[in-house]
Amino acid sequence: AEGADLVIANHALLMIMAERRREDSAALTRIVFDEGHHLFDAADSTFSAALTGQEAIELRRWIIGPEGKHRGRRRGLSARLMDVASYDEAGGDAIEAANAAAAALPGDGWLGRIAEGIPLGPIEKLLAAVRGTVFARAKAQDAGYGIETEAAELDGALIAAVGAATEALEALHRPLAILRQRLEAVLEDAPDWVDAQARARIEGAMMGLTMRGQMLASWIALLARLGGPADPDFVDWLAIDRYEGREYDIGLHRHWLDPTKPLAETVIKPAHGLIVTSATLKGGEDWEAAEARAGTPHLDFAPERFEAPSPFDYAANSEVLIVTDLKKGDIPALAGAYARLIEAANGGTLGLLTAIARLKAVHARIADRLARGGLPLFSQHVDPIDTGTLIDIFRDDARASLLGTDALRDGVDVPGHSLRLVLLETVPWPRPTVLHAARKLANGGNAYVDRVVRARLAQAFGRLIRRKDDSGMFVLLSAATPSRLLTAFPEGTPVSRVPLDEAVARVEARLSSVTELGQQDWKPNPAETS
Repeated sequence: AEGADLVIANHALLMIMAERRREDSAALTRIVFDEGHHLFDAADSTFSAALTGQEAIELRRWIIGPEGKHRGRRRGLSARLMDVASYDEAGGDAIEAANAAAAALPGDGWLGRIAEGIPLGPIEKLLAAVRGTVFARAKAQDAGYGIETEAAELDGALIAAVGAATEALEALHRPLAILRQRLEAVLEDAPDWVDAQARARIEGAMMGLTMRGQMLASWIALLARLGGPADPDFVDWLAIDRYEGREYDIGLHRHWLDPTKPLAETVIKPAHGLIVTSATLKGGEDWEAAEARAGTPHLDFAPERFEAPSPFDYAANSEVLIVTDLKKGDIPALAGAYARLIEAANGGTLGLLTAIARLKAVHARIADRLARGGLPLFSQHVDPIDTGTLIDIFRDDARASLLGTDALRDGVDVPGHSLRLVLLETVPWPRPTVLHAARKLANGGNAYVDRVVRARLAQAFGRLIRRKDDSGMFVLLSAATPSRLLTAFPEGTPVSRVPLDEAVARVEARLSSVTELGQQDWKPNPAETS
């Protein structure tokens, strides 16, 4: 990719390429970000740091190689760079030092040892202290699911564990940095045995060492901040990740309060030109909100703006219904509403839920009922099929329906009759996490929350109308939908608050007559496709 004239990549990969490029390499000079409403979240993920058990054991396996039951074709540094170690003594010494230092990282069975109170090594002891702190601050309503707490007012035991863990990470960082320098020296004065294949392997190892070195540096910086004054640019917290009561990871996390700052410094400013395109970047608001999501407030100049009117007739081809008589938290009633509305539309429904547990509960209650009516139902987190394949199956059967969570709200492109009804369980309020609370406080309180929700509603509605002759309905199953959020829908879209019975009748009157049209019956307009 670094040597190509044109690179097509997702947002996160492009940001990683920009962040990890060497100082002497060329910047990414001309950039087009399509689906620009994803920029904020992609930057939030790319420029964050997470010192967790899963990340640490993966680093150990990359350096030492798989151990125990995880043995396979993967190899550690010693096996991958055996020829370099035998040729360059300093490089061989660095590999041995890295292997010795990596032994301080969590090994197989780390999670069980921590749960039993017998952690091994400084990193496992740190994670055990993190676990104890999080559980000590947990509340009753946190039972069964992931829990977290701010990295503030930490006790002495945790601070002591931080010191030992920092020393262990620094002891690992040094030999990896030396090894990368030795590999670069080998390539500069390459011996006869360094053919094209060996060069590619060594260059790959150098890239891997750069990535791991940056990760270790971010972990050391994260630990250095604990126990000291807060950095206003960052949000730090401790977390235990759990699913249905089962722990699967423990760690410390750091995110930028505004991740568009490193986005602007790393990607936008070095570029000679950049375009951001999106149908929903404004999220029903003004240009100021759009620019905040794209990072332009951190530039020294004002960006150029361009806005084109939508080619879609939303007033004629779409309708939003807000159901007013469903009781919040009543799973049987929620499942019944999903089943009735899917039957009324004769399938062709994308059902979106905000929690995996509720998704599974709804699916279990309605799948057989719909199947008896000849209406297939597929679901994320239930069917053992990847999301892309589920969408393909859904697209090819006009009577099929699909249940999913956030990934489907933002990533489904199903033009034509196969998607004619979108059901949204409730208003997609953000989860009350430590990170969200910090951003809410820094960005205007409830106004920030409304901005996030409007953007999510705009994305969910955007799944419905994908080309000019599409039509369909959007049903929100939440009476507690504030009118101030309705600007998320395109101007002119009819919005009605109705009881469930009337919503079912309207959906049936408008959508049930749709015939079974497969994707093969749709011939795309070349102009629209381009």
